[in-house]
Amino acid sequence: QVQLVESGGGLVQAGGSLRLSCAVSGIIVSINAVGWYRQAPGKQRELVAYITSGGNTNYATSVKGRSTISRDNAKNTVSLQMNSLKPEDTAVYYCNVRIVTIAYDYWGQGTQVTVSS
Repeated sequence: QVQLVESGGGLVQAGGSLRLSCAVSGIIVSINAVGWYRQAPGKQRELVAYITSGGNTNYATSVKGRSTISRDNAKNTVSLQMNSLKPEDTAVYYCNVRIVTIAYDYWGQGTQVTVSS
């Protein structure tokens, strides 16, 4: 059974930092694409960042330069370090593992990030 469990969300003031973590079980993160998405109220879910099995990373323009995605193969976890947070970063953040060969996505339950101005 595949499980993705996010942690690290919370309330932070603008300009602050948060580190989100995703503990993955049942599937190996190092051989799949893993990433973070977010969904703000009334908006569609959008990509924040991802890292491929080869270690290539990609970031949404809105977070580029402020966020870093990383993967710990030994712990089978994925993290997202977010700095210089803005109120528009407020959203529920979801961890994602994509099985590229079959175009299938696994999702976590989400963690709330709220940035106050």
